[in-house]
Amino acid sequence: MPAAPDLFPFDNSYARLPENLYARVTPTPVLAPRLLRVNEGLAAALGLDPTALASPDGIAVLAGNRVPLGAQPLAMAYAGHQFGHFSPQLGDGRALLLGEIVDAAGQRHDLHFKGSGRTPFSRSGDGRAAVGPVLREYLMGEAMAALGIPTTRVLAAVATGERIMRETVLPGAILLRVAHSHLRVGTFEFFSARQDVDALRVLVDHAVARHQPDAVGAANPALALLDGVVARTAQLVARWQAVGFIHGVMNTDNMSISGQTLDYGPCAFMDTYHPGTVFSSIDHHGRYAYGNQPAMAHWNMTRLARALLPLLGESPSAALEAAQAAVDRFPALFDEANLTLLRKKLGLLKARPEDDALAADFLACLAEQQVDFTLAFRRLSDVTAVTGKSNDAAVHGLFAAPQAFDAWAKAWRARLTHEDTTPEQRRTSMRAVNPAFIPRNHRVEAALVAASRHGDMQLFETLLAVLAAPYEDQPHHAAYENPPQPHEVVPATFCGT
Repeated sequence: MPAAPDLFPFDNSYARLPENLYARVTPTPVLAPRLLRVNEGLAAALGLDPTALASPDGIAVLAGNRVPLGAQPLAMAYAGHQFGHFSPQLGDGRALLLGEIVDAAGQRHDLHFKGSGRTPFSRSGDGRAAVGPVLREYLMGEAMAALGIPTTRVLAAVATGERIMRETVLPGAILLRVAHSHLRVGTFEFFSARQDVDALRVLVDHAVARHQPDAVGAANPALALLDGVVARTAQLVARWQAVGFIHGVMNTDNMSISGQTLDYGPCAFMDTYHPGTVFSSIDHHGRYAYGNQPAMAHWNMTRLARALLPLLGESPSAALEAAQAAVDRFPALFDEANLTLLRKKLGLLKARPEDDALAADFLACLAEQQVDFTLAFRRLSDVTAVTGKSNDAAVHGLFAAPQAFDAWAKAWRARLTHEDTTPEQRRTSMRAVNPAFIPRNHRVEAALVAASRHGDMQLFETLLAVLAAPYEDQPHHAAYENPPQPHEVVPATFCGT
């Protein structure tokens, strides 16, 4: 395969690690690559030239048909607990780490293909991806970034000109994803299962240097790493909960240690609020339901701690004690982050003992009345502009029995008297954390169907533009705020693998 021009200033730290951590693989060329989209804003932020990426040479690179200068493509090894069951070998079965770049601020980023062909980890898979799931990942990553939630993002998406077989024949595509790293909980599980302590030690040192440089030289780097991952994960999942995001497949191979959202498979944003909400077609028992996400993240942290046990203490008992103490901090860290975000969503800047119950009562009211999660908080933001009930009509319209809201609002208004902010200040602060626009499932589905089946990207582009400003009023796109009509409901989402 010929080398392509110098599009990326690579500095590939993972490729310098021992080769038992990965397999070197060249992307499999595709038939007729066609650019679907270059993420120009992300390219500029990374110091890359979006025009060069969209050129014929650039498209050849983005499709995997040419390897850019300085790239060292490799498939990363990892394992994973999938729906609670351990798979000792998974790995990049349809993905490749093309290389790493460092931006002007000194932040290191992976450039990672998905859909680039078979690897030694492919098992029975074809190593490819389809247009729909590729564009879903692009859309979701951009929406999450605009919402202020740590996430991987897609730098570019390319149609391959090939057809792939899933439940039916679909048009193929490939994406190039950007992440702080692709180290997962399952990466450490892979080497723990093989009792390869040397590899675990190498991974820990690499991860600490990359994600927790202040812990370099710590007395126990593995414990410092575990503490950091626990804290980052608690913060991340709290942010998911605050916007009604449901990951859908929180297996340990899909949980990044960097604190970024990774792998947008059967993910979805909740419309009607209920803790038991599930969209993933493969989550038959609700393991990863919205309300279970904090507990599942905690469980995943116990898997990471178990994988790191050989490095956590001088004796097995000391290691176990250190691991237990680290993961036991997760619930309190999550609860603190979650309540902090709920306070902000309710317009509360000071902390008072009754806040937890006040927030819980509002959520219980939403569940009982089957109220839209996003609209309820957004419209509540406007209620704070006045102290009487004359401004409650917009919220009342969401409730089958408005008196349920009135009963809760009496306690909420009493709580607001302990705040120093004016109503308008409170309204401004609430609207900054309560989005008007989320990727509604029916809107996402319509955009992906149009692009995949008909090659029409217009709905995708419009939705992408709307989601780029989720906290702003957009009168020309006000319809995108609305939940689906009964005939528009999308009850299930799919992995797309």
